[in-house]
Amino acid sequence: MDRVMRLASQRAVVIFSVSTCCMCHTMKRFFCELGVNPYIYELDEDPKGKEIERALSKLLNRSPPVPVVFIGGKLIGPTDKVMTLHLTGGLIPLLHEVGALWL
Repeated sequence: MDRVMRLASQRAVVIFSVSTCCMCHTMKRFFCELGVNPYIYELDEDPKGKEIERALSKLLNRSPPVPVVFIGGKLIGPTDKVMTLHLTGGLIPLLHEVGALWL
């Protein structure tokens, strides 16, 4: 869990992903189309990816846990949480606040 939080806090927007997951691809594309350059952490390309995936599963109480988005080092959550935040008007201001998006 410490490694997850350390990785999540190193950049303004971090997405934990699996390269073959269609929802992960959608989430990565969504942020890029907003003009955000997220740091993508592909779990299937890391030798310790399964360990991180287990930690994310525990954190979210769901499996599979990806995609998972952290903004400003804080857990936002999987796709449904990100989209809810966006549809309620909270995502763009949060991205501005952490310096991930400029006007």
